[in-house]
Amino acid sequence: LRQSLRGVLLVTEVCIIVIGFVHIGLIASHAVFACYPLLVAALSGPVLGERVGWRRWAAIGAGFVGVLIILQPGIAVISPWALLPLLSALLFALYGLLTRFVARGDSAAVSFFWTGTTGAAAMTLVGVWFWQPMSAADWGWMAALCATAALGHWCLIKALAVAEASAVQPFAYLQLVFVSLLGITVFGETLAPNVALGAGVVVAAGLFTLWRQRVTARA
Repeated sequence: LRQSLRGVLLVTEVCIIVIGFVHIGLIASHAVFACYPLLVAALSGPVLGERVGWRRWAAIGAGFVGVLIILQPGIAVISPWALLPLLSALLFALYGLLTRFVARGDSAAVSFFWTGTTGAAAMTLVGVWFWQPMSAADWGWMAALCATAALGHWCLIKALAVAEASAVQPFAYLQLVFVSLLGITVFGETLAPNVALGAGVVVAAGLFTLWRQRVTARA
């Protein structure tokens, strides 16, 4: 049941963040989504029993101040659609925590199998009602997307199997760097000052949680 729930959480998260991409762009969506490692750190205590001290709680709070900076009124990012990446971040955090939890008893291969089969079944049940024909070029891009997504999730599952969730997730901030480069160079997006500032606060808070995790582990 937990493995199936992981698959459903993942495909739901993907659908929500893609809608965010459409309405507020890659950079703004990922700037908000970047808070998910902080959600992992916050929830790793009650869900996994991992200790989260007051310093990391303070960093988590600072990270969400960064999210508020990104979403501040008067800037183009502020929109009801901007809440979608936040919801997506929560779902992905829960997915990561469940992956860490099931890794206590299941191998990475088992988790990968259930992620793929459950996710495919869930998306087929929904997607069959919204199917649209695709060109040969679109099929090629879709194949590339599936291959890179599968490889990425395999690596994530392996990482979560050997390390605490709160230690692994801050590395996800590299994703924000790559997405910003793609958004600017490929899609012609711009990096708004409040988005850059807020994302910097979120990333700094997340990196602090990683540092505190290492200090605690050595103590």
